[in-house]
Amino acid sequence: MRRFVTLAVLLLFSIPFGVSISGCAKNAAPVFCNKGDSGLTTGQVTAITLLPNIYGISLNFAEIGQVNAPSATDCNGANASVGAYTYGTTDMTIADVQPNTGRLCAGSWNRNSGGGIPDYTYCTAPANNKVGGVAYISASADGVTSNPLPIYIHPVVTSIVLGGPSSNCATDPTTACSPASVNLTALPTNASFSGSCPTSTTYPSNPQLPNGCCTVAPGTVYPITGVVPYVENRCFSQGATAQLSARVYAGTGANQTNISCLAGHLQFSVQGSTSQTAVSPVLSIDQNGVATANQPGSVLISANISDAASSAGFFSTCPPKSIALSAPGAQQMGTPANPIVVNQNNPQPLQATILDTQGNPLTGLTLGYESTSPITIPASSSLTPALAGSASISAICEPPNCNSSPYNQIGLFGNGKPITSNSINVTAPGTNSTVLYMASTQSQYIESRDFTQTADTPPFLLPYVPNSMVITNDGSTIYMGSSTGLMVLNAVNTLAITRTDPTSPGTVLAVSPDGSTIVLSDPVKQITTLQNSSGSAVSTYGGVGTHAEFAPDSQTVYIAAGNQLLIYSSYTGWTSITPSTPGNPLISPVNDVAITVPAVGAYFAGPSPTTARGYCHSSTATTVGGVTTETNTFYPPADSAGVATDRIAATNDGLHILGATTTTTPANLYDLSVEIPAGNANGPSVSIACPTGTQTTTTGGVTTGITGGLTFSNTVSTVHLSQIAAGSITGVLPTSDSSLVVVTYTLPTGSAGTLPAYLPAYAPAASGAGTVSYIKLSGTATAPLAGVISGDNTTIYAGTAGDDLVHLINRGTLTDSSTLAPGLTVAPSLVSPTLPAGSLVPVNLLVQKPRKTT
Repeated sequence: MRRFVTLAVLLLFSIPFGVSISGCAKNAAPVFCNKGDSGLTTGQVTAITLLPNIYGISLNFAEIGQVNAPSATDCNGANASVGAYTYGTTDMTIADVQPNTGRLCAGSWNRNSGGGIPDYTYCTAPANNKVGGVAYISASADGVTSNPLPIYIHPVVTSIVLGGPSSNCATDPTTACSPASVNLTALPTNASFSGSCPTSTTYPSNPQLPNGCCTVAPGTVYPITGVVPYVENRCFSQGATAQLSARVYAGTGANQTNISCLAGHLQFSVQGSTSQTAVSPVLSIDQNGVATANQPGSVLISANISDAASSAGFFSTCPPKSIALSAPGAQQMGTPANPIVVNQNNPQPLQATILDTQGNPLTGLTLGYESTSPITIPASSSLTPALAGSASISAICEPPNCNSSPYNQIGLFGNGKPITSNSINVTAPGTNSTVLYMASTQSQYIESRDFTQTADTPPFLLPYVPNSMVITNDGSTIYMGSSTGLMVLNAVNTLAITRTDPTSPGTVLAVSPDGSTIVLSDPVKQITTLQNSSGSAVSTYGGVGTHAEFAPDSQTVYIAAGNQLLIYSSYTGWTSITPSTPGNPLISPVNDVAITVPAVGAYFAGPSPTTARGYCHSSTATTVGGVTTETNTFYPPADSAGVATDRIAATNDGLHILGATTTTTPANLYDLSVEIPAGNANGPSVSIACPTGTQTTTTGGVTTGITGGLTFSNTVSTVHLSQIAAGSITGVLPTSDSSLVVVTYTLPTGSAGTLPAYLPAYAPAASGAGTVSYIKLSGTATAPLAGVISGDNTTIYAGTAGDDLVHLINRGTLTDSSTLAPGLTVAPSLVSPTLPAGSLVPVNLLVQKPRKTT
């Protein structure tokens, strides 16, 4: 019985254990590729691929390279595992390979060289090192061999030059002549290609030449549909494609050799400031060397082969020739007589229709939209008036954001130059209130008056006595200069000092429309500085500025600096123009500046003449050896009027430049009726493009092309300001709707007590002398020292001598309606026997910001 129980226990434990072992030992059935029960199985290597399988690898003589890691797949295209590959070559005297690693030699590896030197350590150039050649590398594993990978071996590349295709592949080979440049996937299905040169019915024979070229260029045999060859002397319209080709050279001087057909496949990229890529805003280049024009502009193209990178050439996407800006209801654009009316907070779409220099449409451009009154009527691709007022709106394609170019190519084909649309005049009806800021160069106080409030605010004590005051367009910040330091005030609500900077003494001349930059001139150090809103210097130039004005896009500022004109552009940097500058004569010093509308240049006040300069660079193109470079004269002369002006201003409609002077007795106001550019019958109602070329000459194999700048024209009308004998003109102030201009001034002696008001002529034409009237100032006021006009054009504010008040002039009736008494007292440092402590001083610094009436 005991034996029976023992046997039962053994069976109980041994049977499950045996069954478990049997189950683990069972193998999965193989999966055959043919879905049957024999043959190749999945996971088994059936194909090995070496890349780049069409274009191969290019190496200089004796250069060491590396085959890319192969990829192995099974019958279903899935990745297959390979333990090790074995590499081979069709000609180890041209391109040798280390059989276990795929390490390449442009020539032959050392083998059995003795001296303890391991095999495959150094590479020896081919014996035929004046010619080069092609060998094919393959990788093998598990009985499968890869595709043959071409390895192009050639002399050391010294330069690569982008250019048009060859007309004769034997005498002038380019990469377009080489079998390596053929894109097999682009050839028609009836193409014959056996690894050398393609043939066709038209070209049944196309033998390969000793230099590696095809007798007939592949692009001639089978041109890729829609792709034209790249040529150097043209631009390409947006969306157009061009097949890049280049000439590859070895050696230098008399020993230079064209090895284009031996060099293999070029890799093109676009030169950038930080990195190089085959894609840029201007163009994109695919792996076949086909370039597609994107946005207007020009770029330098690099070509890379055998680790030899070269600035191969230049590609241009055609720039705009015209920008037509339109809006519903905008008719007879450019005249103040017929502006479009847009109510406050009512979006108004704008449409920019752009054509390039070949007449083809352009889309997707990064345009800048400019408003002459950005605080009341800001502009973008649509405009929505924020407050009542008037403005002129235009669109601009301006480098570097639009139509950029390398510095030494600015002007070639028109790239690197700006173009501005027509202007649209806009009126937003209604009235605004105003916050007025009043200060004096003789007081250490500033006072503000918010006309939506009934209570006056007390004078605000400043750290220093100011000599200048400007306000940002958004009304948030006031900058005040002084001989001691810069003062920055927060003007959002109540006045408060946010920053004082004793390291930045001088006069604040202007603040950019976007509020990011101020112009500060230091007469002691004799420098003019651009400073950002945080107080850091952007750039500095020698010279003492007296007046300055920014272009509406904040990218350019014009600075009157006595015997020199300073212009700073974020694109081209500083330009200094003096009377001695060759080709840029300034006959007289520069007193003041007024930017044209649209902002395509500026006029400059001076003793005589009053001059203008345009923003289109005068470019001189020089072509040597097929390479064109541009030398530019920035801001060339655009116009001149033989009159003297002390202060100058432009009306927002772009039709009038107005300057006043005291060099005559009585003072004169000059009205320059302007056309920009000359010859455009409709004046500023047409798009304004920079010239693309006016002259080309060739001397001694050197071709020189001269591209001029813009040319303006003017008709001068003289208006005698007979009721004033001014000591100096302090301001020429147009209303934003261009319908009225007032002139402020100082008096040497006597009492005039009037404010000249000039109405420009618009009917029957916007030319000729307008009419002048004189607004009688109330009380004991003798002269309007400074002025500012409300954003809605309803009120003129004038700080006056004689009574130390600010007079409010009604624009509609041209009458002195009321006064303000800021009560600014003399600064302690300026107390004198004639100006004792506590004396009132006149307001000669005025700025304002518009705000809603409630």
